[in-house]
Amino acid sequence: MSLTLGFVLFSCDSLPEEIPEHEVAAQWAEMTLFVTKNTPANSPTFASRCLGYLGLAQYEAVVHGSDTHQSLVGQLSELETLPLPKTDHPYNWLMVLNKSQSLLLKSLYVQTSDENKLKIDSLESRIHKILEKSTDRKTASQSVLLGSQLAEALFEWSKTDGGHRGYLKNFDQDFSREPFPGSWKPPLFAQSFSHKPLHPYWGENRTFAPRNTLLELPKYIAYDPEKGSDYYSQFLAVYQKEKELTIEEKEAAIWWSDDPDVTFSPGGHLYYIANSLVRREKPSLIETTKTFAMVGMSVADAFIKCWKWKYHFFSERPNTFVPQFIDQKWESFWPDPPFPSFPSGHAIQAAAAATALLDTFENKTQFVDSAHVGRERDHVRNVEFKARSYESIWEIAQETADSRFYGGIHTPQDNQVGLEQGAVVAKNIIDLNWKK
Repeated sequence: MSLTLGFVLFSCDSLPEEIPEHEVAAQWAEMTLFVTKNTPANSPTFASRCLGYLGLAQYEAVVHGSDTHQSLVGQLSELETLPLPKTDHPYNWLMVLNKSQSLLLKSLYVQTSDENKLKIDSLESRIHKILEKSTDRKTASQSVLLGSQLAEALFEWSKTDGGHRGYLKNFDQDFSREPFPGSWKPPLFAQSFSHKPLHPYWGENRTFAPRNTLLELPKYIAYDPEKGSDYYSQFLAVYQKEKELTIEEKEAAIWWSDDPDVTFSPGGHLYYIANSLVRREKPSLIETTKTFAMVGMSVADAFIKCWKWKYHFFSERPNTFVPQFIDQKWESFWPDPPFPSFPSGHAIQAAAAATALLDTFENKTQFVDSAHVGRERDHVRNVEFKARSYESIWEIAQETADSRFYGGIHTPQDNQVGLEQGAVVAKNIIDLNWKK
């Protein structure tokens, strides 16, 4: 499913008479991914935060029109109030969603280009024109007003979470830490020229689910570089895998890289999959928006906890251990990202998203991921971007984690703990009182 699909739908002069409810939500998820991909200095951490707020905004925009579900006000961290609809006024909930997504997306990504903001405005206008064909003027006016108020309230709440405008300080030049045996070091073979790690204080940010703030530290294998130790064996496994990579494993490694300024980020990739499933399965409006809220907030909380633990352990990657203790000339198949290793960010956010998706969809859901179809071949590694097929939702999370092992930038323990903890993070989102 191409990222241009939704925009093509409204590109003609004559607008359709109506639009499916789930498709309004899908259009905005798609626009979110477009802006995520096409906004400079957009780190995986910052992108995950935006997915959390925009997913939640979808749900809160329509929940008061549901007989079965309720708002998350009073359940999320420090979210004590949001604007309420007036009981004596009718509302078009899709109009509320349409307006709130437009305003919140532009607020969260205030740094994006004017061209992108015009695209956001254009999508809002086109959807509104379709919806107003079946909505009286007073209802439309009230709905747009409520959408504006909701976006403003959620944005004001977002400013206090610790990550507001985090793109201004991706690499904190004042951050320093004394090296120790097994500590992270800026590698020579890396994705970034920065010798400072990405967002060292992101783990202090407020989580959406209060329970996720309280999660305990996961266990980490103690440093021991002696041959045959458990620690040594973790890196030996990475070294040996790189020597026997199959073409399919190489394809998985580049498919799930999702590097900033090239794709819509690792978290965005899972949001894309959620959107693709929504378009295929066509759940009700409340289930659709609940899906985006669960996936977005689970991914956001997963990154916060992952970064908390990354900077607690401040652990090294194979590209520094292997050349020192196993093979001096070794380089990983994929270059290192600019932050500590344990646990894997790809694994934890993919497991969180997959666990959230399982609240809406069956695990045994066949799926073809076409997110990167059409990208130019990776000439450095001589690998094509080919669509990936899966027999279950959890298989997507597992391959996302495995891809970092194939790339040579994460050990098995990084991925295993990431998968385990991502599921825990998402369960704390799922266990909120969504229903009345």
